[in-house]
Amino acid sequence: MNVQTGTPAAARPYRPDFLREVEREVEGGEMVKMCMQCGVCAGSCPFGPHWEHTPQKLFMMIRAGKRDEVLGTDSMWMCTSCYNCVVRCPRKLPITTIMHGLASYAQRLGLAPKMQPTRDFSLAFYDNFRRGGRVNELRLTLWVYFKDGLVAGLKKAWSMRRVGLGMLAAGRLNPFELFGGHRCKDTKGIEAMLAKVQQIEQRGRAARH
Repeated sequence: MNVQTGTPAAARPYRPDFLREVEREVEGGEMVKMCMQCGVCAGSCPFGPHWEHTPQKLFMMIRAGKRDEVLGTDSMWMCTSCYNCVVRCPRKLPITTIMHGLASYAQRLGLAPKMQPTRDFSLAFYDNFRRGGRVNELRLTLWVYFKDGLVAGLKKAWSMRRVGLGMLAAGRLNPFELFGGHRCKDTKGIEAMLAKVQQIEQRGRAARH
């Protein structure tokens, strides 16, 4: 109950400022207001029981103006892009796109939770790819193993030794990649392509303003 107005809390109006911000800054954000809170997305998600905030709850929080709670959660980083939610959504909302868009926006603002495994891996994967236009699997694997320290890395490497030997035998893991590895020939072209993508995204955000 609001002691000043006597209005029950449940009857308070939405605060649209954050919704407008999401509509401007997040790809697919203009569809958030179309969510009818059926919960099919949460029931369809393989990680449904493990979300701090399920997609439809995030959408309601956005409409309620809970900016800090939304951008500071790790819920968006839980999305595995399986698209079950999109396929089953009665209103065909681009839920996966919105989840990734919210994660990217939180990262741009510096509000994404630190030490969140999916966030950390996403950044490492992108940085790895950006350097040569292709993923250097050995360097990425070593980062995953040793990011928590030498001892933790050695334990992980030992526990995965059979998988590693199998990859070596199949030619999927090349020790010489540590010194360079396979790269795209036109690395400048890759850089230009990524710069163009950023330019297009910036134009899209400007058009929504």
